[in-house]
Amino acid sequence: MMLLKNRKLGRKIDEIKEGETLTLTEKMEDKDLLLYLGLTNDANPLYVQHDYASQTTYKKPLVPSIMLIGMVTSAVSKYLPGPGSHILSHHIEFPNPVHHYETIKFRFEVKEVKVKENEVVIEIVGENEDGSRVLNGRIKVCPPSQIKGMDGTVLENF
Repeated sequence: MMLLKNRKLGRKIDEIKEGETLTLTEKMEDKDLLLYLGLTNDANPLYVQHDYASQTTYKKPLVPSIMLIGMVTSAVSKYLPGPGSHILSHHIEFPNPVHHYETIKFRFEVKEVKVKENEVVIEIVGENEDGSRVLNGRIKVCPPSQIKGMDGTVLENF
């Protein structure tokens, strides 16, 4: 239990501005794919079998789309707005497949800041090394809230 350890929270709603951007680059490595597939028990041959994938229109194994969504949620949790934030909704499209070993550049841009609702709308674009779009999306995020002082109710969830 980590009750008394202070953790740095991400930025609150009044610290976020429309037009802010964040760019991240992720390489699709075997170790990450195998970890994801092992955790989800996903044995789709299109994701892991080179011989099977070579016979499809994709020619090479694909990275699962949900794994790319995980990279998006991780960026929200780590950077924009950061720790303590929560995704409320998302709409994500995958116009082109992502293959093993590709490097994807994600660009996040704050499109709306809704102070009263404590919500931020972020647009996301993902492109591979060739500049082809592999991800288009919009997410609605609740930035971290100001933590009130600790009292006897803190332990009610344990």
